[in-house]
Amino acid sequence: MPRSREVVRQWQVLRSLAASRQGLTVDALAAEYGVTTRTLRRDLAALERAGFPLFQEPGADRLRWRVEVRGLAGLDAGFSLIELCALYFSRATLESLAGAPFHEELSRTFARFEHGLAPGMRAFLDRLPHVVGAKQTGGKRALSRHRERMTQLLEASVQCRKVRMRYYSLTSGRAKNYDVDPLRVVYAEGGLYLIAHVPEYGEDRTFAIERIESLTVMEERFITSKSPSTAFAHSLGAFSGTPERVEVVVDPRLAAYVTEREWHSSQQVRQLPDGSVRVELHVSIDWALRRWILGFGSRIRVIAPSSLADDILDELDAARMQYAPDLDLEQPRAAWDLVSQRPLPFADFQRLSLAGESRS
Repeated sequence: MPRSREVVRQWQVLRSLAASRQGLTVDALAAEYGVTTRTLRRDLAALERAGFPLFQEPGADRLRWRVEVRGLAGLDAGFSLIELCALYFSRATLESLAGAPFHEELSRTFARFEHGLAPGMRAFLDRLPHVVGAKQTGGKRALSRHRERMTQLLEASVQCRKVRMRYYSLTSGRAKNYDVDPLRVVYAEGGLYLIAHVPEYGEDRTFAIERIESLTVMEERFITSKSPSTAFAHSLGAFSGTPERVEVVVDPRLAAYVTEREWHSSQQVRQLPDGSVRVELHVSIDWALRRWILGFGSRIRVIAPSSLADDILDELDAARMQYAPDLDLEQPRAAWDLVSQRPLPFADFQRLSLAGESRS
């Protein structure tokens, strides 16, 4: 089992122990998580080495494992001013992700933390959001409605249980039944996504959780020999695909803005003599990339691949036709360049129209 799954399972074991008043036996924990008692003992040993306050005590039949309910030693030693500021900064960041998973749990944690503060300290810290903040990012609506489904998927992933679901695809415009092996749940671009292996297709696919119409966690388990790779590693957004070399040139007016940011881990930036910059990325050519390029308007130009440049040109022409002034609605549909077989640029179309008027 991949190392990442061991860590997740050990966290679940810790949660089970913390929730049990009487403690749990090794046999019970092993059965709950579908592993051998030997594996479970290794998990407990790993948690002890990490410093978690676990202990054993006699039960009615055999030894039971428990966790010290008072928590970790040293947490009551107080926080420094910088640590309190850091906590409040993270709170501001959290509140900017209002639909993020575990938002409610983390908010309750901050509320309990505040309850232990003296009134003067609370009054001081309540002023911090006015000087330290984070802007809320755009995201999908009502993610909280899918909390139960997300919990099901997380548990299925941890326990390596197959899932049967009915999913509505925006691409095909219809719902379809899938039997999948859930690998991980990912929060990206304000949305929740399931990355799962689909045996029917022999590949991993991405599913938006809000478009899962029904879901059943099955008893059947799956075996995976690999840990899921970094989610959407080759995309500027929440997409999967094969990376390709993409080159763009950004004009001097946006050069500083582009070079100050890391848009993707693969990016390489080279300054050009005229002040513009050449940016090379190794990413999948998907809607997230096209959206990024189109967002810069006339201040960016695609150099490679040529097929992407053609796609961007088509999109710009189609967008321009929606704003072209004083045109009959039927005229843009007929304004085609017979050589390139593309919509005729508006400036050329306008020149041809004026020329026709002068001839008449």
